[in-house]
Amino acid sequence: MTAVLSRMNDMPDTSDVTAYVNELGRRAATAARSLASASTERKNKALTAAAQAMRDNRARLLEANAKDVDSVKAAGKPAAFIDRLILDEDRVNAIADALDQIAALPDPVGRVLHTTERPNGLTIERVATPLGVIGMIYESRPNVGADAGALCLKSGNAVILRGGSESLNSTRVIVECLAEGLKAAELPLECIQMIDTTDRNAVQALLTCAEYVDLVIPRGGKGLVSLVRDQARVPTLLHLDGNCHTYVNAAADLTKAAAIVKNAKLRRTGVCGATESLVVDRSIAKDFLPMALDALGDCEVRGEADAREIEARIKPATDEDFYTEYLDTTLSVKLVDGPDAAIPFISEHSSAHTDAIVTEDAAIAERFLNEIDSAVVMHNASTQFSDGGEFGMGAEIGIATGKMHARGPVGLEQLTSFKYRVRGNGQTRP
Repeated sequence: MTAVLSRMNDMPDTSDVTAYVNELGRRAATAARSLASASTERKNKALTAAAQAMRDNRARLLEANAKDVDSVKAAGKPAAFIDRLILDEDRVNAIADALDQIAALPDPVGRVLHTTERPNGLTIERVATPLGVIGMIYESRPNVGADAGALCLKSGNAVILRGGSESLNSTRVIVECLAEGLKAAELPLECIQMIDTTDRNAVQALLTCAEYVDLVIPRGGKGLVSLVRDQARVPTLLHLDGNCHTYVNAAADLTKAAAIVKNAKLRRTGVCGATESLVVDRSIAKDFLPMALDALGDCEVRGEADAREIEARIKPATDEDFYTEYLDTTLSVKLVDGPDAAIPFISEHSSAHTDAIVTEDAAIAERFLNEIDSAVVMHNASTQFSDGGEFGMGAEIGIATGKMHARGPVGLEQLTSFKYRVRGNGQTRP
């Protein structure tokens, strides 16, 4: 680790943040050219070595994380925010395991996506290629830096990580471990770099580093995503907030529905796939709402007068509640008259991240899956399955809620573009 730290310390001065970020971009662009042609074996060696470095440096990482956690606790951050930041032995092991899982996945680079033989004898192939240099901006979760670094490495992209200031100590150790992997595989350390300053202007500098950065991916709250959307000169892949819905249809198995709602809301309240709004058919509300409230325990549920008349534990809701991503033990509930009302309500209030229906009626389920235009739509399953690891991607760099280039969990394949390779035998165009 000492040699890696020495090399990583050979970084540009951060006093001029724009010049600093541009230099990181220049170095990343140079490294990306080497990484684009690296063999699968070398990339996998880097990942497995980084995973081992993560395990070997578990104590250092937990010590660094404890400093970050103490700082945000002193600043009075909410419990859900702190939960996203905290690392323990299980979470560090999960980070390392994710690196090994990404190493075991097929290499997305060089895949022949399509081949055409033209009448004139030309052979035209569409082949998957890396995007180049990716800027990753994220808040609080230290594991995002490890996942992003590993996914970009395996997909042949250099990455510049800009984690939140609250996780700076944790991110440093994670990047050092990733650098150990790069060193073991004799790949440039500049393939994975971090912006090591808390200067807020660094985000703006990354968003305008169009000479070197090919794509910026933000992962955080509405404020961060809005900033990126409004100020970026670099192409972006937006990860919007997760105002996710679970709709319990009249034909639902209510016992199954209560278990799904409990998991969808409470398994981890701080993840973007957590259900924030429960939509219930009015015809079953008297039977289901007490079951749901029992399952949800201490979770605060807010609803309109019709829901409160059925269940006294429900507190008054405002219109804003139905647009809110709580990321906490709070849930809104809306009563509707069947799918004709549920689908428009969800379409209006959803952030197009993940929405689910619980029903035993196959026709209604298919209608919901077809008409709800979110990145992920589910039937009889918890919205917390909206995750790249659960989708077999090993990990994800985020959930894209737009419709261009990639949508839903962004894994290895979504971090590639393509080019055409044309082979001829002397053909000239008439």
